[in-house]
Amino acid sequence: QVQLVESGGGLVQPGGSLRLSCAPSGSIFRINAMGWYRQAPGKQRELVAVITSGGSRNYADSVRGRFTISRDNAKNTVALQMNSLKPEDTAVYYCTINGRRFWYDRESDYWGQGTQVTVSS
Repeated sequence: QVQLVESGGGLVQPGGSLRLSCAPSGSIFRINAMGWYRQAPGKQRELVAVITSGGSRNYADSVRGRFTISRDNAKNTVALQMNSLKPEDTAVYYCTINGRRFWYDRESDYWGQGTQVTVSS
């Protein structure tokens, strides 16, 4: 099982910035898409941003222009730079990757345990 380690969450004032990072804890044969989801209290988990292995990016309308997703293929890491944060961005943010742990594995989705982001004055 691939474990994803997230970091960078915390408390920030409205208008502030945070940077989330995520990496698998061990080796992985292939990573396809990488992304971030979030879940606010009482709401369903929603896509925030995704980046393909070729570098194509897609964002939720609510964060486009404020958030930037990036990946480092050499280090197998994915980051989410969040600027101009709003109280409605408060949620637990989850990292996810699609890939194979070993060459003989099927493609699977792996998830991190989540990191809390709170935007409040």
